[in-house]
Amino acid sequence: MRIFKTLTIAIGLFGTTATAALACGPNSQCKIDNNRHYYIAMPAGHDGKTPVGAVVFSHGYKGTARGTMLNKKMRKIVSDMGLALIATKSKGDDWNLPYSPSNYNSNGEREFRYFDNVIEHASANFAIDTSKMMATGFSAGGMMTWNLLCARSDKFAAFAPMAGTFWLKIPNGCKTPATNVVHIHGKTDRTVPLGGRQIRQTKQGDVPTTIAMYKSFGDFKKISTTKNKQYSMTCENHENASGKIFNYCLFPGRHQFNSFYIQYAWDQFAAKGVFN
Repeated sequence: MRIFKTLTIAIGLFGTTATAALACGPNSQCKIDNNRHYYIAMPAGHDGKTPVGAVVFSHGYKGTARGTMLNKKMRKIVSDMGLALIATKSKGDDWNLPYSPSNYNSNGEREFRYFDNVIEHASANFAIDTSKMMATGFSAGGMMTWNLLCARSDKFAAFAPMAGTFWLKIPNGCKTPATNVVHIHGKTDRTVPLGGRQIRQTKQGDVPTTIAMYKSFGDFKKISTTKNKQYSMTCENHENASGKIFNYCLFPGRHQFNSFYIQYAWDQFAAKGVFN
């Protein structure tokens, strides 16, 4: 009897350890191929079955997916919106993007495939409605977001790059059709200035040139200018014939991130029926 109890306890402990090892969520890595990972937090009280939309967030330079998950304010905002938060992670300190200081000759495909894999894995293992996903990110993560919206616009319903742009050579157009975008940037940003800045052998792209390129690419026409007192933000709002929106929002600040910008962008998209 004693041997049986010992064996039962051992099996129980082994089962618990195995389950923990396979766990994947806000406190443990979701492993995908090529030694890459992401974290995911479903909204509080989620039943595990009902499909929900998702915010896919890309961190800044030397950031981590774990660091994103430790942002309690962001976690709560996204959860209160009834959405999942998917925190992505670059392979090294920075995203592998064309003309970036560490990856000058990259074509970005390694990262695009990574996001394809994240979406596939998350939607296969969690109740994610892939028709209601918004890609966003800050600083280098904003740069990742711009590259995604130019190469993978079909993967997300909307994009909200923050304080980011392309590196050096701003493309003349994009590989995939124009989509819904809200770009947010500080007027006096010194880290990613609106006019760009030299970094080693390369340069951050000029933000107004990026904005002009995408307006032309998607044939967006300005329809209004709005001011939001809560965020001290002024937005130039554009639409095209297919009903896509492209809003360029500036606030009187430097290189700063506010988790509420995520909700602000999402609400602008939702008001136009983007997630319907």
